[in-house]
Amino acid sequence: MSILEGSSILVTGGTGSFGKAFISRILSDLGPRRVVIYSRDELKQYEARQLLGDDPRLRWFIGDIRDEHRLRRAMHDIDYVVHAAALKQVDTAEYNPFEFVRTNIIGSQNVIEASIDAGVKKVVALSTDKASSPLNLYGATKLAADKLFQSGNHYAAGYTTRFSVVRYGNVMGSRGSVVPFFRGLAERGESLPITDERMTRFWITLPQAVQFVIDSFDQMNGGELYVPRIPSTRILDIAEAVAPGAPRHIVGIRPGEKLHEEMISGDDSRRTIRAGDRYIVLPTIADWGFVMPDGEPVADGFAYQSDSNDEWLSVEEIRALVDGMR
Repeated sequence: MSILEGSSILVTGGTGSFGKAFISRILSDLGPRRVVIYSRDELKQYEARQLLGDDPRLRWFIGDIRDEHRLRRAMHDIDYVVHAAALKQVDTAEYNPFEFVRTNIIGSQNVIEASIDAGVKKVVALSTDKASSPLNLYGATKLAADKLFQSGNHYAAGYTTRFSVVRYGNVMGSRGSVVPFFRGLAERGESLPITDERMTRFWITLPQAVQFVIDSFDQMNGGELYVPRIPSTRILDIAEAVAPGAPRHIVGIRPGEKLHEEMISGDDSRRTIRAGDRYIVLPTIADWGFVMPDGEPVADGFAYQSDSNDEWLSVEEIRALVDGMR
């Protein structure tokens, strides 16, 4: 039984790929009392209504996480919060850096403030592999947000609210994923653009990401940064799985893009333990009554990177996952 059962839940960025999958899952399996979908785009809310229907447990809030007053109103009588709202396009961030700061950093602090004031019990914030040893502005803003949420437990030490972070890699089939992009090009008979033949990525499915977040709510005490143990893929294997035999051409790595992904750096590994299906990166300072989770320290020099991962998806396994998304 999950702590989310029978509770009141708010999802920022609730009309994104993760938000819709998470809300659909908890409505069908966890019996929440109320679910607040908080997002700033009325068209996406309209489209989400078509998908989720007029379930009486749903509440629809138009609002931006930059607006702390609106967040406070939306969080009235909320037990748990999933913070999924963010600006995410790497190249867009390089051209509009302060907009990403305002949403991903200042907006995250607004979520922290509003959650504490509303008496929310637990908050899980979604991070990204790009927050580990960030190379681009987007990753830097998400690293700052991760630090805010872990340190938010100091800020809320005299209150009931606790904060943790979930960090994972690419979500197969999400909006902006390479899978639907490659598939669309192949259906039109066009060549697939490959950034670099050596490129590798971590890979997780939407249902896996949703379950990981649900499990994190049940396990967290506040301050943990959870990283799932997931397989890696090669970009050439993804192309072959999605569009066998399709022509390809090399376009080069985009500004701010990494050849291989990293979810835990070598420096952070000194504060990392392995526990079942996940790694847990512990907070640097934890004097709010942090409860040490069970687990084994990772080996000296460990870094969780997509090119040195010990688990890989084959072309056949990728194709089976992709076909299951249709």
